[in-house]
Amino acid sequence: MRRHWRTAVVSLVSLGAVLHRDAAWFTDSTDKVLCKLPLGRDGALPAAARRLEITGVEYGEGVNANGIVPTPDGRNLLVVQSNQGRLLRVDPRTGRAGVVDLGGESLQFGDGLLLKGRTLYAVQNRLNVVAEVRLNDAGTAGTVVRRIGDPRFDVPTTAAAFKGRLYLPNARFTTPPTPTTSYNAVAIIVR
Repeated sequence: MRRHWRTAVVSLVSLGAVLHRDAAWFTDSTDKVLCKLPLGRDGALPAAARRLEITGVEYGEGVNANGIVPTPDGRNLLVVQSNQGRLLRVDPRTGRAGVVDLGGESLQFGDGLLLKGRTLYAVQNRLNVVAEVRLNDAGTAGTVVRRIGDPRFDVPTTAAAFKGRLYLPNARFTTPPTPTTSYNAVAIIVR
């Protein structure tokens, strides 16, 4: 099978990304938008991203929308608002957002998100923890069941899952980069 790929350029300061249904979705932490790259025939990409304004919630100074995943039922998108510590549920058709009820818990410094079934893992980068959140199917409410830390964390930013473990790269934002600065990823068990 032959695939045709076109280059699509998205200029974003800080982003989260997810493939959902027939598109790649990106957050822009400094602008109140989601960017959508619809996937065409054989995975072809458009020449430019479509911008969808996020409405219904306030944005503040600093890093706003960061990580992004679909809701457990696949109908909407979940976005962590890092500077406000909120999890947002965004309608991908309209951009209308609402705050997910986490029972008063905060996802301050939220960065990468990973959804496994109805369990959401939210990396809280500068806190060096991963919040494990059990969501309802629609993604309108959830409970933070625990926060997982590890002494090897040094500002982890995202997570990938494989065989009962999460793998988190350390961004080391608090370490001045030099030509010899080392970087690594940490594996933690989450069963």
